[in-house]
Amino acid sequence: MHNINALKELLKEPKEVMITTHHKPDADALGSSLGLAGYLKKKGHRVTVITPSDYPDFLNWMEGNDDVIVYSENNDALVQRIINEAQVIFCLDFNNLSRINEMGEYIRHAKGTKVLVDHHLQPEDFADLDYANTEAAATAEIVYDLIKAMGDGDLIDIGIGECLYAGIMTDTGSFRHPSTSKNVHLIIADLLHIGVKTSDIHRLIYDSSTELRLRFLGYALKDKLVVLPEYNTAYISITADELKAYNSKTGDTEGLVNYALSIEGIVFAALIIDRTQAVKMSFRSVGDFSANEFARAHFNGGGHKNAAGGMSMDTLEATVAKFESLLPLYKDKLQQASTK
Repeated sequence: MHNINALKELLKEPKEVMITTHHKPDADALGSSLGLAGYLKKKGHRVTVITPSDYPDFLNWMEGNDDVIVYSENNDALVQRIINEAQVIFCLDFNNLSRINEMGEYIRHAKGTKVLVDHHLQPEDFADLDYANTEAAATAEIVYDLIKAMGDGDLIDIGIGECLYAGIMTDTGSFRHPSTSKNVHLIIADLLHIGVKTSDIHRLIYDSSTELRLRFLGYALKDKLVVLPEYNTAYISITADELKAYNSKTGDTEGLVNYALSIEGIVFAALIIDRTQAVKMSFRSVGDFSANEFARAHFNGGGHKNAAGGMSMDTLEATVAKFESLLPLYKDKLQQASTK
């Protein structure tokens, strides 16, 4: 991680700043991006937030949301121009340029100073300044710490605080995951002190389902959940037609994999979804079994030790078959993890 003085020097005068985050942004991705944007605007910088794809409607309440540019083929030229003109490019909550689709190569060849702010394992070497911390619970936690280290903690207002709280709350599983450190609780105490209404944010994110989303959840758990007790593993696979039948939108599958992991005796869970262009996968684990290593070894993915993503260009059926065929190789590790 670079010294904070390098960032202070970079931002000592107002600049054209672009902020981006990973494909299909979650609350940490969007919250850290908009929280940082709000802070930089207060410092006089001209800031544009661009996401490589859309994100769930239940995140639209965040301050700064209305100014976000969502990349598409229709605005490709505009996005390229913004990237090329940016003097500083912040890359938040991802550490590999493949995670931002077409924008990845645009940023790779951009002249602006690239600043990585992230908490995932094994980063690609593309940034000029690196503020990655794999011990952090969320990228929003790192953004908060950076603002404080810059000497600007007093600039964190309710709007910025709400964005950062959303990122920390969701990436810690509402403060249940082992990554929930003393530092996390101290940050939340500070956010409460400035007036962030934490219960309101929890309701906006977790208690705003449509009828179809709940029916989809019921269908997935009743008809698509596969439990393999001999491997302490459970998974859910969803076809493109099933997504269409329930009019599934971005974010509707959020948290589904955690239901599989919550089954007694299960230490490894997967959600496998046919997204038409590719099969996307979410992995979760408990204890010493590394979802990250599994995803990296077999499904072009990665992330955290107990939470990772992956993808496959095979059919859904072939991907599921491959996933099941790999489990015997990990039987001993899975059983060991289940006894701890």
